[in-house]
Amino acid sequence: MTEPAYVAVDWGTSSFRLWLVDRAGQVLAERRSDEGMLAAAKAGFPGVLQSHLTAVSAPAHVPVLVCGMAGAKTGWVEAGYVDTPAPLSAILEQAARVPGTARDIRILPGIAQRDAKSPDVMRGEETQLLGALGLDAAGEALVCMPGTHSKWVRVKDGTVAHFSTFMTGELFSVVSRETILSLAIAGAEEAQDARSFQAAVKAAFEAPAFAANLLFTARSRQLLFGGTPAAARETLSGTLIGAELAAGLSGAMPKAGITLIASGRLASLYRQAFDALSVIVNPIDADEAVRRGLSMAAAAIWTS
Repeated sequence: MTEPAYVAVDWGTSSFRLWLVDRAGQVLAERRSDEGMLAAAKAGFPGVLQSHLTAVSAPAHVPVLVCGMAGAKTGWVEAGYVDTPAPLSAILEQAARVPGTARDIRILPGIAQRDAKSPDVMRGEETQLLGALGLDAAGEALVCMPGTHSKWVRVKDGTVAHFSTFMTGELFSVVSRETILSLAIAGAEEAQDARSFQAAVKAAFEAPAFAANLLFTARSRQLLFGGTPAAARETLSGTLIGAELAAGLSGAMPKAGITLIASGRLASLYRQAFDALSVIVNPIDADEAVRRGLSMAAAAIWTS
């Protein structure tokens, strides 16, 4: 029977994912919940983790490796940052040990960009980068990582040189719920409109300075010319993503194209957006990337 070697945890702001993994990197058991940092800060990080460890029957001697917001200042134990230019290998060397626990629990650091003109931070995405690109990646890569706070990262020879955060997902949530556009998209939860989405992506990409104006057309076009709630919602989504892509693609483009680390609906939306702009994309599943990153880190920490 396969023996578990370690437990990998991706602990985000609002989500929790845990995998029990053997020495070959195979997943033996998996847990997912909405007990992210915000919920765990109230319920208690040790108790939340232990409940999931018990559920997968993780032996007491099996260590745990965590990435994400559990290592933030407001998380369980602050894991600090690796400063840019940040070799991905440095992430493995600076994992913080959780004190006062019988089990060996460590949290990976994030990456900080201490630039007065463009200060930025990431937590969790660095582990996805590690899993997607590896430690020995040669050449340059431009990586798009969609999410509540999308990250665009330039990596050169295994080192994070520069990155930017875009609040695209959070802006979509706020604008679609808290503004007049909520009236235009009411009832569009299931329906989709790829044509409206791609048209909005192109319009915002070509004129990102008009993004606030283009957002309002989701309502004005519906009032004056008709249209479905789905078309209005996809106009909103496409406008925000198009404006993000205008900034993300403003620098030099690697010959290999864009590395897209995403999963689920976000992966589909960003593939459509890049297709609308005829941009070459190399897709990598975000779940697989974070698991591979945690596996590489665990091997470095506990077998070196």
